Amino acid sequence: MSTSSENNKRIAKNTAMLYIRMLLIMAVMLYTSRVVLEVLGVEDFGIYNVVGGVVAMMGVLNGAMAVSTQRYLTFELGKGDDVRLKQTFSMCLTIYVLFAFILLLLAETIGLWFLNTQLNIPPERMIAAKYVYQFSIFSAIITLLCNPYNAVIIAHEKMDVYAYASIIEAGLKLAAAYILLWIPYDRLIVYGLAIMATSMIVMSIYYFYCVRNFEECRYTFYWEIGLFTQLLSYSGWNMFGSVSALVKGQGLNVLLNMFFNPSVNASRGIAYQVNGAVTQFFSNFYTAVRPQITKYYAQNDMENMFKLVFRSSKFSFYLILLISLPIIIETPYIIKLWLGQLPEYVVIFIRLIIVITAVDAMATPLMTTAHATGRIKLYQSVVGTLTILNIPISYVLLKYGGYSPVIVFVVSLCISIINLFVRLWIVWRLVKFPVKLYIQKIFFRSFFVASLASIIPIFVYSYMSISLFSFLLILILCVVSSLLSIYVLGLSRGEKNVLIQFVKKKIK
Repeated sequence: MSTSSENNKRIAKNTAMLYIRMLLIMAVMLYTSRVVLEVLGVEDFGIYNVVGGVVAMMGVLNGAMAVSTQRYLTFELGKGDDVRLKQTFSMCLTIYVLFAFILLLLAETIGLWFLNTQLNIPPERMIAAKYVYQFSIFSAIITLLCNPYNAVIIAHEKMDVYAYASIIEAGLKLAAAYILLWIPYDRLIVYGLAIMATSMIVMSIYYFYCVRNFEECRYTFYWEIGLFTQLLSYSGWNMFGSVSALVKGQGLNVLLNMFFNPSVNASRGIAYQVNGAVTQFFSNFYTAVRPQITKYYAQNDMENMFKLVFRSSKFSFYLILLISLPIIIETPYIIKLWLGQLPEYVVIFIRLIIVITAVDAMATPLMTTAHATGRIKLYQSVVGTLTILNIPISYVLLKYGGYSPVIVFVVSLCISIINLFVRLWIVWRLVKFPVKLYIQKIFFRSFFVASLASIIPIFVYSYMSISLFSFLLILILCVVSSLLSIYVLGLSRGEKNVLIQFVKKKIK
């Protein structure tokens, strides 16, 4: 059994690899987004986002099974049962093929009806939208079938492979953007086709690597009603959680389309692309941490599991603070510099979505703790129901209150804060999690760190005109202020000592 120290070193190594991946991908994707927006235009860009959102709603099975697969494969690895690991993988892949057919059926019936009758798409662009819809369906199916192999790589903590495949994917998407400049055909259709081809190439990479390197990935048909029932039950409750997440995300995207024009969807799409870059700063770290939480539970090592949950919650929030504070303050300048234009609502959308992400990042390790137990009925039913309330509350406020589209993200932020405390209560019921200590050491301390870090940058920003010099100054102030605040208020005495020893060692 690996010691806690060895596990921490593995987490640090995998996190470093994922951050290298993130920096490369972020640079490529930010540039790609600008090229795509310029070539497609605001209207077609908005259409691509909302049509892809409909497919994402149909792909709820994907998210449900992905979490289930990762949990069961990681659990068996933690126990060290190779035979059971192979049986679990084969059973998962069989279920994925079944779910692929279900996804195709839903997309070509309910999804197609929704596209034709409910979405606000200009008539002259409907044919292109239908092509993009079909390409998006097959991209979703390919991604679904790729998930078992992706789960194996993460369970084995081979983050270098995961990083290389993601970098290749980003490069292919950049190539897809440049194709638009040279092919004399409907650019929206060409872009949808190119993204589908990218999904196929990435799946091929995962498949051949896993089959060659992991014995359990050499599929043989296996059927066990007990394991099937466990996976399906776990996936069923995850599906409810996935539905709630889509209601919050893509469902609200459709709601915005019903009340406003496609340019609002374009602003939302841009905001989520910026937020995607911010999210990488904690999701890469969390991807390296997540298998260890499940393995600690499989080994019944509650003490180390609780410590890891505390630290991962805290550092996820701090990582988002480091990158997001200058973005939140300088949003208008950054968007204008990046896109060459400033779409309506995009600034307030970005600021609110990033704050929501920071709250959710803090709560994500709590979700993994609940999933590690395998008893997720209470978690998914309560948290999922609260999340679904985004739709009816936002709908009422938009239809009868006459609010701007900003209100949907205000509602989402309030529900995310409520859900954080609900998650704490649930994990206390499941594993006797130390809730009071978490609230004191993580929640309130993180709030004070963020508040302290914001004071000086906001004060200086309020007295300066918009320019490259002011942007660079605010950027430096945000980073320095955040690091000092994290060190003074955010770290325990032991964590400070470890950091000091690490710096001294590197200097020597």
